Amino acid sequence: MGIDSGTPNSQVACQHKKRRVSRDAGISLSETFSYLEGSLTYLPTLEAADYFTHPSLKDLAAREYADPGFCSRVLDFTVGRLGYGSVKYLGKTDIRCLKLDNIVKFHRHEVIVYEDEAVKPLVGQGLNKPAEVTLVLQTRPSNIDKRQKYNIVKKLRKSVEGQGARFISFNPESGEWKFFVHHFSRFGLNEDDEEDIMMEDTASAQDFVEMNNGDISDVDEENQIDPTGVVLSHSLPAHLGLDPVKMKEMRMLMFHDEEAEAEDLNHIPAHYNPSFASQRMSQRSTPPAVRKTPLALLEYKHGSFDSNSPGAILMAQENKAMPLKTLKEGFQLDLKHETPVTRKHSHNIVDAGLFMGRSFRVGWGPNGILVHAGTPVGSNGSPKMLSSIINIEKVAIDSVVRDENNKVREELVDMAIDSPLDLHKRISHQTKEIEFGPFNLRFQKLVSNRLMLTQICRSYVDIIEKQLEVPGLSSSSRLVLTHQIMIWELIKILFSDRENGGRSKSMGADSEEEMVQDVKEASQQVDLEALPLIRRAEFSCWLQENVSHRVQEKISSLNESSYLEYILLLLSGRQLDAAVEIAASQGDVRLACLLSQAGGSIVNRTDVAQQLDRWRINGLDFNFIEKDRIRLYELLAGNIHGAFHDVNIDWKRFLGLLMWYQLEPSTSLPTIFRTYQHLLDDCKAPYPVPVYIDEGLVEEAEDSNSVKRYDLSYYLMLLHASEESEVGLLKSMFSAFSSTHDPLDYHMIWHQCAVLESVGAISSKELHVLDMGFVSQLLCLGQCHWAIYVVLHMPHSEDFPYLHSNLIREILFQYCESWSSQESQRQAIEDLGIPKAWLHEAMAVYFNYYGELAKALEHFLECANWQRAHTIFVTSVAHKLFLSVEHSEIWRLATSMEDHKSEIENWDHGAGIYISFYSIRSSLQEVNDTMNELDSLESRNSACREFLGRLNQSLAVWGVRLPIDVS
Repeated sequence: MGIDSGTPNSQVACQHKKRRVSRDAGISLSETFSYLEGSLTYLPTLEAADYFTHPSLKDLAAREYADPGFCSRVLDFTVGRLGYGSVKYLGKTDIRCLKLDNIVKFHRHEVIVYEDEAVKPLVGQGLNKPAEVTLVLQTRPSNIDKRQKYNIVKKLRKSVEGQGARFISFNPESGEWKFFVHHFSRFGLNEDDEEDIMMEDTASAQDFVEMNNGDISDVDEENQIDPTGVVLSHSLPAHLGLDPVKMKEMRMLMFHDEEAEAEDLNHIPAHYNPSFASQRMSQRSTPPAVRKTPLALLEYKHGSFDSNSPGAILMAQENKAMPLKTLKEGFQLDLKHETPVTRKHSHNIVDAGLFMGRSFRVGWGPNGILVHAGTPVGSNGSPKMLSSIINIEKVAIDSVVRDENNKVREELVDMAIDSPLDLHKRISHQTKEIEFGPFNLRFQKLVSNRLMLTQICRSYVDIIEKQLEVPGLSSSSRLVLTHQIMIWELIKILFSDRENGGRSKSMGADSEEEMVQDVKEASQQVDLEALPLIRRAEFSCWLQENVSHRVQEKISSLNESSYLEYILLLLSGRQLDAAVEIAASQGDVRLACLLSQAGGSIVNRTDVAQQLDRWRINGLDFNFIEKDRIRLYELLAGNIHGAFHDVNIDWKRFLGLLMWYQLEPSTSLPTIFRTYQHLLDDCKAPYPVPVYIDEGLVEEAEDSNSVKRYDLSYYLMLLHASEESEVGLLKSMFSAFSSTHDPLDYHMIWHQCAVLESVGAISSKELHVLDMGFVSQLLCLGQCHWAIYVVLHMPHSEDFPYLHSNLIREILFQYCESWSSQESQRQAIEDLGIPKAWLHEAMAVYFNYYGELAKALEHFLECANWQRAHTIFVTSVAHKLFLSVEHSEIWRLATSMEDHKSEIENWDHGAGIYISFYSIRSSLQEVNDTMNELDSLESRNSACREFLGRLNQSLAVWGVRLPIDVS
């Protein structure tokens, strides 16, 4: 049997849509069982271990059972071989009775379909039809630039078009070569084509070396990134290849009082490739002290902080012999490639700051940049890494909005982030203003009631269902989305209420809930005493729906088993109608009658149990009765452990067996959940593992902490069963691990927590970890306005009164470039009631950091930071405006601060000097009468002398801080 390459299970196939087993379905179950016995003959076969199909053979069997004739019309059927490629047949394909091993064969860089021409069908029939072929080139080139990629694509296109096919694409990173064929014979590369590709590979490596030996300014920007990492430069030039020019400069910078030894400056190592922007030091008024111990010398050869300013980051001091210009440069990293975080916490990401201590200060940089020593993020292997290797990677932790190819999809951003938050924003809110100094913040809290809960849950489900329709989602993403739908439906069932005297629809309760059978489709009054039974019936349907795929999966894996085993599996999913019809079709009428009453009254269970006891007392030899029949009798007697004592069963089906066959039909849901918990404590019930372990997405052994976590659905059951919600339970319940294997995904559990709190089911005062996790996730996606929206929903605590204001201001400062460049985000932040002064303050610091001091001055004025504005005005802006004869602008800026001069240090020797200058100049330009000319002249001379004295005092105050152009 081939490798199962499909989804981990059939749950991802939209299990949230109700599938009810109807008595009048059109095809009798006896015919269905007969079909089951012979359906395997219609399935295709695949024996090779490294071959796979999509849908998998298990899924094909399950779908053939659910929809007879499915194998005659499989949509986009795919067959492939691991490491070699795949063939995707477009449209519907008839694959019944095909022996895939004899038809499709993958070899190195080629695929052959119907190698024997004698058995090849006509074009359009069987597997001789249009398809998309993907071949993996095992000798793919590395480190290629655009020109080299163009040459390879040109050769591949020529090769495939010469074989009558159409070229689609080529990915040099994965080596995947895709093309379209109208029919099949042999397609792939011949020996000459392979040699050309390998020659291109060799040429690319040679070109890379030659480029680095030559003028590095001509190297393509993509080629400057060395995927092997960054070499740390020590005092071993021969081993690490340090540039002698840089070594001499660094020696002069750090040991300027000593004579540097003569070095040969003519030889430059071939692999020298500076990449980080130089970080220049400002001139100082006094020479620095001589340092006797050497500073750490760092030379990076990976990426570029600023492609326009090559150089190196050096922890060095000023060199008197080499004058430096004062230049303010921002810290920038612009890497084109992202490394998505994978399982096991990305193989324990190493922070080089911990690796090398105080001598090497690196770690997380802006925009998700990680500089570290050790294994690259997400690498599958475990190569030996030298301590001199430094990796610079952009770590992408936004897997929620990525497809199966790890590409960010805009529609996923909208459906996973924007749409749920827009829905959350439309629900009623309670607003409370809290004062923070001179400013106020509008705190918000979701308010709702249990009568509206059904509509709210339905709205969230609609959003997730639209997200499921996005093509290209990975199987793990579909599993998580389906689980989210299941959670919202469970919240609706467990915590919603109905109006007294309202109208209700029957949920199609099973025969066990005899008192609920009278609830018809017609409108009627709802008795409050019947609400627990209605809730129980709805939960029974929810549970039956969520285990049906496991039942179908087990049935499809049975080979020529007895009908009793089929019946036992059907009963584990509460599919009574199907079980009764199978028993009747086999002539086992007595068993069919017993099955029709399964899970009914306690009297019937007692009778079956007494009969089993009498057989044992009378010494009946049970070896003459089928083992599966005894299991059925034990189950009908309410002994679920006796019926499934040696059967591996998942926790949801076990909970259903406990509810349907062991406990009384009128048992309330809280009692059922508490009974399961008691059995779990006694190790008599399967552990309610999270969905990603339960469905096989992640092996339980891989997760060392799996035994400490329940699935989110079981936490909801415990919450419904308990009168008060414990803080410890809530913290575990709303951990990301309770619903997804991604420890950084909080985007949906935050909404679920907010809705539960709004209806009074929980209190989230102790769940700041959940809020902060979601804030971090939103910030990684660049959604700063939504991050602030979430912060405003965090409960206010008197113990930490300034938590929210500090957090919001930190978001504004750190992500200023993101929100300020998008007008919609900036407007949304203002609409949330965030003080505009905070926005201007963040913008001022941002522009000041990047040296745009004129813009920084304007924003400091807007946020009323008069001292900072005055300092920038005097030291950096005013003299440029004066030399540019922009006197009106100087006057505007100075007078805008004049009303606050009492708050400004050195006002009279700063901006006050400019106001005095323009006042004197204006008075000198006035036309005066001759009679007062002498007095006027004396007063003006006195004013000028006073101004010159103040000007000298101003130079003494500001002289060392004013820029001097020594050129």
